[in-house]
Amino acid sequence: MITRAFIGVAFCLALFCVARGAVAEEAFDKPNILWLSFEDTSPYAFGCYGNTEVNTPNVDALAKRGVVMTNASSVAPHCSPARSSIISGCFATTYGTDWHRQAWRVPEDRYFFPSLMRKAGYFTTNNSKTDYNCTGESWKAAERFWDEQGKNATYNSPKRRAGQPFFGVFNSTVSHMGRVRSIHTRQRRAFDGYDPYQLTLPPHVPDLPEVRSDFALHLEGAHDVDQWVKLFLDDLKARGLDDDTIVFVFSDHGGCLPRGKAFPYETGLRAVMVVHVPEKWRDRCGLTMGTTSDRLMGFEDLAPTVLRLAGVEVPDYMQGRSFMEPGTEEKEIQFGFRCNTGSHYDPSRTAYDGRFKYIRSYTPYKPYGLRQSYQWGVPGQFAWDVQYHEGKAKPEHQGFFEPKPTEQLFDLKADPWEMNDLAQDPRYRDELERLREAVSAHVRSTRDLGFFPRTTRTKSDELSLYEWVRETDYPLGELIEAAEVASENSIENADRLVAYLGSDKPEIRFWGASGMATLASRGVMEEVPAELLAAVDDENEEVSVTAAEALGYLERADVGLPVLVKHLKNKSAFAASALEGLGELARPIVGELKGMEGRMEVRSLLINFGELPYEAYYPPKDHEAGYKVNRERRNWRLPSPNPAP
Repeated sequence: MITRAFIGVAFCLALFCVARGAVAEEAFDKPNILWLSFEDTSPYAFGCYGNTEVNTPNVDALAKRGVVMTNASSVAPHCSPARSSIISGCFATTYGTDWHRQAWRVPEDRYFFPSLMRKAGYFTTNNSKTDYNCTGESWKAAERFWDEQGKNATYNSPKRRAGQPFFGVFNSTVSHMGRVRSIHTRQRRAFDGYDPYQLTLPPHVPDLPEVRSDFALHLEGAHDVDQWVKLFLDDLKARGLDDDTIVFVFSDHGGCLPRGKAFPYETGLRAVMVVHVPEKWRDRCGLTMGTTSDRLMGFEDLAPTVLRLAGVEVPDYMQGRSFMEPGTEEKEIQFGFRCNTGSHYDPSRTAYDGRFKYIRSYTPYKPYGLRQSYQWGVPGQFAWDVQYHEGKAKPEHQGFFEPKPTEQLFDLKADPWEMNDLAQDPRYRDELERLREAVSAHVRSTRDLGFFPRTTRTKSDELSLYEWVRETDYPLGELIEAAEVASENSIENADRLVAYLGSDKPEIRFWGASGMATLASRGVMEEVPAELLAAVDDENEEVSVTAAEALGYLERADVGLPVLVKHLKNKSAFAASALEGLGELARPIVGELKGMEGRMEVRSLLINFGELPYEAYYPPKDHEAGYKVNRERRNWRLPSPNPAP
C-alpha cells in the first residue's frame, strides 16, 4: 500500500509539475530579445551598408534575413548621452544627462526602462556597459531592473527559469576608438587583410597616411565585431533559441575617423542597425524581413520598440515610439543633439527629415576642432590638425578648425557626407525655416535641459535637475530663448543680451555673455557694454570666463585676458577652452603660460603660439604607450554568451 500510495502521489505530483510547466510556458509566451551593441562605428564600415572592402559576412548574412535600417540615429554622437537616451526612452536632454561622461542625479522610477521588462516577467541582463550619466545614488536602483549586471551577466544564467523570456544586452568594445588611439602610427602592425592604401576614404576627411592607417585598423575592428556577433548567433542556434529570439545588432554612434564621434554630422550620429525577427514573432513586426528600410528612427525609440515587442504598454512619459510595430506611423523628422567635447561646452541640435539635415549651433564662435585629450590621440585627427595649422588643408577640410555658422543645411540625397552647406542659398530658404522651427519647437516640447552650462546644473542636494525644474516652476522657455538669441548673429539683439547679463539666473547670464562673444567674434559689435565689463567678476565661473572671452574678441585684452589667466591658474578647463578659441588674440599671455607646461591644455596653447612642437601635446609616456597599442591588438574583453565563471 505504501508503494501504491507513493506511486499515486508521485503521479499526481508529476501531473501538477507538468501543469505548472504548461502554465509557465503560456505565461511567458513572449519573444526573447537580444541586443548586441558595439562602439564607435558608422554604417559605412559594414558590407550590408555598401562597403565592398570590409569583411563582415555574419552581420551581412543576418541583414539578408532581417532588415537593415539605413536612417538609424544614435541621437547623440557620444556613447554616454546616446545610452542615456536608450535607457530612458527619451532624449537625454530632457533629463540633463546629455553631458558626456558627467554623472547627474536622475528620477530613477522613470529613467530605467528595463525595470518594465522585468515586471513583465523577463529575465534582464546587461554585460556590461553602464554609461547612463547617473550618479551613484541613482545606481542604487540597479537591482530593480537588471537580474544580472556585469562581466558575467548572460541569458544563459542558471538563475533564468525554464521558459522565462530574456532581454539580454551585450556591449563589445572591440571597435572602440581606443583601438586606434595610439598617439602616432610608428611600429603599427600589419592589419588582417586591410591595406590602407587600397581603401576608399570617405571624402569628409583629408587623405593623409595617418587617416588611412586609422581607417584600415578600424575596418579590422568592424571585422572583429562581425566575428563577435557570430558567437551569439551560433549559441542561440545550438541552444534552440534562434527561432524565439529577436536580435538587434547596432553601433552606439558614428565612427572613429575625424569629424565622426563627438560631432553632430551624420558621420557622428548615424548608427548601424540590423534587426532580425524570426518567423514566429513577425506578427509583432511591421517591417519586412530581407529588406532595407529608410524609416527614420532614433535611439529614443529603442525602449518603446522593445516594450511593444514584449507586449508591454509604453509609458506616456517616453518620447520615443516603436519603429517596428505594425501600423506605426512613420516619423517625419528625427532630432539629435550634441553637448560637449571634453571640456568644450558647445551645444547643438539637429533635425533630419529623410533628405535635408539641419544643424543649429548655439556657440558658433567655438570651432569644432578645439583640441581635447582623448580624440586627438587618434593619429589621423592630430595629423589633420597639423595639416590645417600649417596652412596645407584643402578648402573643404578647413571649416572644422574655424568658427562655424549658426545654422547649417545639407541635402543628404545629393551630399551624404555633408560637405556643401546650403543654409545661405535662397533656393533652400523654405527647408531652412521649416527645420529651424521644428528644432525650436522640439527643444520646448521635450523641455530640453541642455542649455544649462555644467556649473549651473546642480540646483539641489535632493532633487535631479529634471525634478527641480518642475517643482520650482522654472521658466525654462526663457532659458531656451536666451540660447537661441545668443546664437544669432544680429546686433539688434544687443539690448536683449545686456538684459540677460542682469538676470538673477547664472545660466541666463551665461547666454548673455555667450551672445556677445558671438557678435564680437563676427565683428558686428563695436561698443563694449559696461555690463559686459562687469560680468568678468561674476561669481559663476562660466559667466566670468565667457564674458572675458567676449572682451578678447572685442580687443579689450587688457580686461579679458587677465581674468582668463586667473581662471586658468585655478585649473579651469573652461578658461583653457576660451583661450584656445581666441587663438592669436590670446598671444599676450604667452609669458604667463611658461612654467605651466605640465598641463596638457597649456601645452596646447603654447603649440598654437609656436612655442612648442606639436609632438609636445602628449607627454613622452603617452608616446611610449602608443607603441604597445600599435604593435598589439588591444586586450579587449569580448563579452560572451557563456562567460567564464
